[in-house]
Amino acid sequence: MNSHVEMEHHRGVLIVRLSGELDHHAADYVRMDMDEAIMRGQVEHLVLSLKHLQFMDSSGLGVILGRYKLIRSKGGKMAVCDATAPVKRLLEMSGLFKIMPLYDDESAALSDLEVAL
Repeated sequence: MNSHVEMEHHRGVLIVRLSGELDHHAADYVRMDMDEAIMRGQVEHLVLSLKHLQFMDSSGLGVILGRYKLIRSKGGKMAVCDATAPVKRLLEMSGLFKIMPLYDDESAALSDLEVAL
């Protein structure tokens, strides 16, 4: 199964919806896609929706942490939402939720970033 990346800009927020698998095979592609969108657009914040992400390994964690550092360096915030149980467990074990919040859905994340749909 391949990874699929869908992106949407909304009032300075880049919403990235990942589906499939985020493993070492897909990590470089996803990283480049996200970096290009962040640098090209007027992106202040990043919401990462993992609703349809079935699997993620340490390469995927690296992609997420790298984008977190990039967004923070621009003065923005990053949030994760809709994580499936296995992905959520990996993110919890990594300590990721100590540096960025997890929300039930995109609306809650956007609301907290003060960018309502």
